[in-house]
Amino acid sequence: MLILSRKRGQSIVINQNIEIFVTAIEGEQVKIGISAPKEYSIVRKEVVEDVKQSNKNAVSTKDDISRLKNWVESHKFD
Repeated sequence: MLILSRKRGQSIVINQNIEIFVTAIEGEQVKIGISAPKEYSIVRKEVVEDVKQSNKNAVSTKDDISRLKNWVESHKFD
């Protein structure tokens, strides 16, 4: 991991086509701006983690429904 120090108004360039700007520093919070080509998806890490968890939950629910369906079919009541 590369660690760099930047001040407000300074930036970091990645791959000559992505620029990360430090726009403000307020207490322990740093605000950044990102300029990148449209084909790059830029999201906060917690959003990615939430989506991963939602996907895991959806798969789990689908498996539960499939097991319940199989159980009901194997225990048909006449």
